[in-house]
Amino acid sequence: MKLTLRVWRQKNAGAEGAMSTYEVDDISPDMSFLEMLDVLNEQLILSGEEPVAFDHDCREGICGACSLVINGDAHGPERTTTCQLHMRSFEDGDTIDIEPWRASAFPVIKDLVVDRSAFDRIIQAGGYITAPTGSAPEAHATPVPKADADFAFEHAECIGCGACVAACPNGAAMLFTSAKVNHLNVLPQGAPERETRVLDMVAQMDAEGFGGCTLTGECATACPKGIPLMSITSMNKEWLRATRKAGKR
Repeated sequence: MKLTLRVWRQKNAGAEGAMSTYEVDDISPDMSFLEMLDVLNEQLILSGEEPVAFDHDCREGICGACSLVINGDAHGPERTTTCQLHMRSFEDGDTIDIEPWRASAFPVIKDLVVDRSAFDRIIQAGGYITAPTGSAPEAHATPVPKADADFAFEHAECIGCGACVAACPNGAAMLFTSAKVNHLNVLPQGAPERETRVLDMVAQMDAEGFGGCTLTGECATACPKGIPLMSITSMNKEWLRATRKAGKR
């Protein structure tokens, strides 16, 4: 395959960025998108040019680091992470636009790399769970209904890639925050901090400058792990419950 790549290049956070055009040839349809970028970078290095900076780590769809907007879609045309997107999803001769996540809370560091530490601060705001130290408790000591366990595991699948923010026209982080709130709040171990967790995490999310949610649903459509849109509704219920309880104190 021969492809034309239009890649966002930006030297640092304070510099002006622009799209640069590159041609790559002999691309196998079985390559992953990141392997194709590796080929581009080898080509740039051999010609004495600066390689394109992009995030990656596990390349197995687990870590969420491979955050790219491809032809206007977070992670590209398939509902998967960029590292698991293969070049068979494109046609020979295609022109592909490659950009970083676009959100004010995710400032560009260099080229395609953005600072997603706002997500870390939201998680940190959630604090901890009350758990006894010492030996591990007996497996059946704290019964968890299957429906609650399934709900918790569904939300725990969130890998924090930020596709929900990049896809949202408002740059909202509600789907990410709701996944982190819900997977702990529904379990007995998360019950003691249930109210403070949701209040603190939502407050931190707002402080980070993410946009407001208008339930357009683009976040759930782009999520590579299938976190459902109803997750936001569940978090809103948790927040209202915690707000009312706090008001009665």
